[in-house]
Amino acid sequence: MASSVKIAVLGASGYSGIELLRLLLRHPRAELVAVTSRTLAGKALSAEFPRFRGVGVADSLTFSNPDAAALKATGAEIAFLALPHGVSVEYAKPLLEAGLKVIDLSADFRLRSAALYKEFYAHEHPAPELLDEAVYALPEVRAEEIKKARLIACPGCYPTSILLPLIPLLKAGLLAADPLAVSSMSGASGAGRKESVPLLFCEVQNSVRSYSVPVHRHLSEVGQELEIAAGCPVKLTFVPHLMPTHSGICTTIFATPKPGITAEQVGAVLHAAYDEQPFVRLLGLNQSPDTKNVVGTNFVDIGWAYDARAGRLILMSAEDNIGKGASGQAVQNMNLVCGFEPTAGLMNI
Repeated sequence: MASSVKIAVLGASGYSGIELLRLLLRHPRAELVAVTSRTLAGKALSAEFPRFRGVGVADSLTFSNPDAAALKATGAEIAFLALPHGVSVEYAKPLLEAGLKVIDLSADFRLRSAALYKEFYAHEHPAPELLDEAVYALPEVRAEEIKKARLIACPGCYPTSILLPLIPLLKAGLLAADPLAVSSMSGASGAGRKESVPLLFCEVQNSVRSYSVPVHRHLSEVGQELEIAAGCPVKLTFVPHLMPTHSGICTTIFATPKPGITAEQVGAVLHAAYDEQPFVRLLGLNQSPDTKNVVGTNFVDIGWAYDARAGRLILMSAEDNIGKGASGQAVQNMNLVCGFEPTAGLMNI
């Protein structure tokens, strides 16, 4: 195990990229050697983001144009791709060919099927030969695969909040085949750092609205992973909402337990799955997670309840969409790849 690892971040100017920089600049075993942005090339990192003044290499490191050969020349061993969907794939292949390991925060390598990718993203996948190699990197579920991977596909923010409560229950066979219903709310940073009238302060403040109904792109990866866990097709209705906060995700899942399954059995399965996982905090029966307790962290909080009148199990989770839902989880995956402590650089709250 190396004492440190040299890191490049591509697309370091978006919300996930900024959070990634914050985590890596303070990571005890990460050496940031390159940051790229086409629009910011030549500008000092701390000049664009003054919050990083005096932190690590932020004053001396300048943005560069993304180029695989140039990044290889910096000595970078791992490249984080904090790029838009459809753009990451352009850089993943040459970086892999240059010998770097790639941790992708976009959706470009999350799906195993090129046909499913085309269905949800409306274009052919540019590198379908890499889909079989990519590991859908939910650390609490695929740690051993992640440790050996060279192409890591970090899960989406909504999927992380949905999959972590459900996967252990599906694997244990506790849920009936009835369709699942999921309602999630996310802060506006989930839409990315871009100019958009619907995301203006005056459009978002004091308002909550649903969007991408009935099909959100994240349905594709959620369905894929739930089917793997259950060993059979899983039907799911997912309705996301935009809430007037910067970040945070609050998810509520409605499921039908099999006859005779109790809330205590549900709790026992979740505890067996996550008691040794440092970033999953099980709040317990009838406990509701709150986004204010997870924003700025890599934690996901999970609670559950049983509605006896309706015969429904209610699963609840909260996370930071740019933390555990993106950049924090990406660093957690880097720790696994490098053999570092799982919590390295992630326990500052």
